[in-house]
Amino acid sequence: MNLGEYRLSATEQDRTNNLLALMPEHGRVALDVGARDGHFSRLLAERFDKVIALDIVRPAISHPRIECRQGDVTHLELVDNAVDFVFCAEVIEHIPGNDLATACQELQRVCSDKLLIGVPYRQDIRVGRTTCYTCLGKNPPWGHVNRFDDHSLVSLFLRCHVERKGFVGWNVNQTNALATLLTDLAGNPFGTYHQEEACIHCGHRLMPPPERTVAQKILTKLGYLARSTTAPFAQPHANWIHVLFAKVSDWEPVARPATQPGAAIETESPHSSQAA
Repeated sequence: MNLGEYRLSATEQDRTNNLLALMPEHGRVALDVGARDGHFSRLLAERFDKVIALDIVRPAISHPRIECRQGDVTHLELVDNAVDFVFCAEVIEHIPGNDLATACQELQRVCSDKLLIGVPYRQDIRVGRTTCYTCLGKNPPWGHVNRFDDHSLVSLFLRCHVERKGFVGWNVNQTNALATLLTDLAGNPFGTYHQEEACIHCGHRLMPPPERTVAQKILTKLGYLARSTTAPFAQPHANWIHVLFAKVSDWEPVARPATQPGAAIETESPHSSQAA
């Protein structure tokens, strides 16, 4: 993916503008988790005295107010309440298993005031699946192993209360279990193979699928027909949800609320190749 071209797209500009509208106007120190090319770090530097740009690979951003760090969101090397503002968009949908709760606890621990979290909203992570032709494992699109709605996202941030929400774009992409199975058997020919994210099973880069056999072409067609039965019932919804949290200063540990029906975080396990 060419990030420069992506940043100029209308959908990405809408997402950026919504996130900017939810950010504090000014502050002392901000933490940008998943800084990548530094796009949001630079925007934060217009509002904060100092920005810590953090990613798995140390970002290469040249700016007098930006400090670049290599780090892991599940183990942030910062003291409690180290930053005024935590910005974390398009990150936690990639974090698998128990690491997700740990990462969200760390984001809250290092924050003294506000957190802005952005994720895809109610994404059907069976749409756009890929097959890794190194290990034959099935992958969710863009490495998104988690699916969020309002409740499941908010339930990860119990040390905070919701101050504002934003919704951007719209999406009607949905499928079903039969269509997913048929498309898997066909080799997932139309998945997101151009993504940067590696296979969640073996870590190798995804390669474009080989030429399909006649049987796989038939399975592709059957998968398309099976998915079309879902279309009349698909409900349009936003593409992204952005939530501005305010940390509760006198927070005490409380029991995690019971998950409401239909509100669970759905996870694509690296050890399971078939979606339910």
